[in-house]
Amino acid sequence: MTPPVVHSLREQIREHIVEGIVSGRWKPGERIVERRIAVELEVSQTPVREALRELETLRLIESAPNKGVRVRNLSAADLEEIYPVRAGLEQIAAELAAPRLAADCSALEPHVAALWEADRIQDGTAQVRHTVGFHRELVRAAGNSVLLHTWESLGIEVFTALSIRWLGTVQKSYAEEHEALVAAFRSQDPDIGVLVKRHVLGCAPRSA
Repeated sequence: MTPPVVHSLREQIREHIVEGIVSGRWKPGERIVERRIAVELEVSQTPVREALRELETLRLIESAPNKGVRVRNLSAADLEEIYPVRAGLEQIAAELAAPRLAADCSALEPHVAALWEADRIQDGTAQVRHTVGFHRELVRAAGNSVLLHTWESLGIEVFTALSIRWLGTVQKSYAEEHEALVAAFRSQDPDIGVLVKRHVLGCAPRSA
């Protein structure tokens, strides 16, 4: 029997802060007060500090002496930097996962179905969740734990959400592009890695 996944206190706090940033509770440039979060969540300041340190590594927040911690003012150029790295990882993942997904795309299909509905009603939250879910399953299908860990460490969901929320990076149809990728896997397209790479790069925000 598989034991349930229990997120550490630090991870729960980190998710709480990330949700606050993505939802707009904390705006770019706004200060995040460690003590207030600790009081709100009824925890000590130590795990809050650890969570904030992780988010600083992701470049979501920044700290300065005597100024505390603030949400970074991320520009299109800042957000754009992640996409070539992500595209390279997903190209490798697609090539590794191709035989498995050619035989069975069932892990990808529910996300495509959900994206059709999200596109129809313009549900930005669902578009982010299922776009990221699709790509996570693609990377997972590669069967390479190092690749999956590296991909996860990029904070894909957060940066995808911020690209849409802060910069208005919206595709005409999320579902259509992802359904095309499923079709390419099914047909064993020899250029599947390049197709996935091109797709990811096409999602990047464009700096002025």
